[in-house]
Amino acid sequence: MRKVLNHLFEYKTLSRKEAEEVLTNIASGTYSEPEIAAFITVFLMRSISVAELSGFRDALMNLCLKVDLTDFDIVDVCGTGGDGKNSFNISTLVAFILAGAGLKVAKHGNYAVTSACGSSNILEYLGYKFSTQCDKLRREIDKTGICFLHAPLFNPAMKNIAPVRKALKIKTFFNMLGPLVNPASPCKQLTGVYSLELARLYNYLFQESGKHYAIVHNFDGYDEISLTSDFKVIMNGVEQIFNPGNLNYERNTPADLHGGATIDTAAGIFTDILNGKGSKAQNGVVVVNAQMAIKCCMPEKSLDECRAIAEESLFSGKALVSLNKLIEMQ
Repeated sequence: MRKVLNHLFEYKTLSRKEAEEVLTNIASGTYSEPEIAAFITVFLMRSISVAELSGFRDALMNLCLKVDLTDFDIVDVCGTGGDGKNSFNISTLVAFILAGAGLKVAKHGNYAVTSACGSSNILEYLGYKFSTQCDKLRREIDKTGICFLHAPLFNPAMKNIAPVRKALKIKTFFNMLGPLVNPASPCKQLTGVYSLELARLYNYLFQESGKHYAIVHNFDGYDEISLTSDFKVIMNGVEQIFNPGNLNYERNTPADLHGGATIDTAAGIFTDILNGKGSKAQNGVVVVNAQMAIKCCMPEKSLDECRAIAEESLFSGKALVSLNKLIEMQ
């Protein structure tokens, strides 16, 4: 690691292969926690390159437990996290709206690192049992439209990194990697990112992958469409800038999206929204993100049609039915 760190301290970057090798060694326990922390810190002080991000992704995909869901034509909705906004669990709610709308979702997620409650915290609290059993996951997605892939189970090599991330409690390049390493390799994906620079990197990597994708970023820093300001959507390489009014949504304030300080509070907000008790701001945010995900999956549909599909799933209770069925299967 000393050689790698000296290389990076000289303002040099790693090649794709070098990045893959370093992360493979980190995952295998070759380096100590202080060495890992020093390595992570480098990328808090400078931008990550496409080659480095690609190499890190390659390492984790090579090491992860794969799950074959290809015959379901799956989609994932996953933000990077790390935006520091502590908003409620928008992408997880969007996943159930998509499932309620008839799409097949393999939601990749984890416990919270930089916020109070992540997607894994919510689903575990509600009674979902994490598993790597392909038969269980296939039954869930077949019967409910959704299954959940708890990242630590599918990337057991990350156990050497988890204590360092938990101790640092700040966003690191591992936030960037989460949406890139879904072990089911979905062919469609909506991803929220916390910066325009990261949106550019993701656009490059997703174009290379050949998948249908949408990348969203709110200009005031949210890693999702928050409707608090203008936002950018990159869909299969085509970039557009919207404001809430363009799409007939009301503008929100950050306070409208607060996710609470405890898992119990976050879960309450989550279930309230699915039960039709969400505020206008909360409903608008989950619908607009689902709208863009549906547009990604059904490019032939207009944005208005995609919104109608999302609203019907949420307000008719179909998204809630999907959640209830999933929990009942545990």
